[in-house]
Amino acid sequence: MKQSTISETIHTKILAELIVFAALAIVLNLVSKFYFPFLRLPEGGSVTIASMVPLLWFALRRGPRWGIEAGLVYGLVHMMIDGALSGGLYYPTQLLLDYPLAFGALGLAGIFQRKPIIGVGLGILGRFIFHFISGVVFFWQYAWLGWNVYAYSAVYNASYLLPEFISSAIIIFILLKRNLININL
Repeated sequence: MKQSTISETIHTKILAELIVFAALAIVLNLVSKFYFPFLRLPEGGSVTIASMVPLLWFALRRGPRWGIEAGLVYGLVHMMIDGALSGGLYYPTQLLLDYPLAFGALGLAGIFQRKPIIGVGLGILGRFIFHFISGVVFFWQYAWLGWNVYAYSAVYNASYLLPEFISSAIIIFILLKRNLININL
C-alpha cells in the first residue's frame, strides 16, 4: 500500500472520529438544555451533563490540531442550534468569540496528552478566556449593580465553567483509569 493511501486512510478515520465526538457533545448539550433548563444562565452559558468531555477526550487522543478543529466544528453547530432555539443571536464578533473560538480552545487540552487533567484545565481556561472577553465587550450592560464589568464577566463565566471543569476532570480521570484515552483506533 502506498504511503499516501495509508495517510489518507488515517486522515479519514480521524475525521470520522471527530464528527462522532462532536455529535456526541451536541447530544449531551441538547439533553442538558431540555432536561435541566434550570442549569442555564440568563445571558448564555450553562452547566451541562459533561457535554465538553467528548471534545476534551478527542483532543487528548488526537492532539491539539485535531482537538481545535473538533471544537470549531462543534462551536459552529452549537451556534446554529442556539440561534434556532433562542430566536436570535447578537453580534458577529460575539458569535465568533462565544462559539467557534471558545469551543475550539477546548482543543488546547491536546497539548497535555501526558497530563490529561492539566489538559482539561487548559482547554476549559481557553474557553473561559473567550467567554470572558465576550462578556466584557458585549454583555457589560448586564453587569450586576455595583459590579465592575471585569469582575462580573469573570464570576459569571466561572459560575458554569468551574462546575464543567470539575465534572469533565472527574470523567476524564475515570476514562484514564480504564485506559480508554490511550486507545489507538
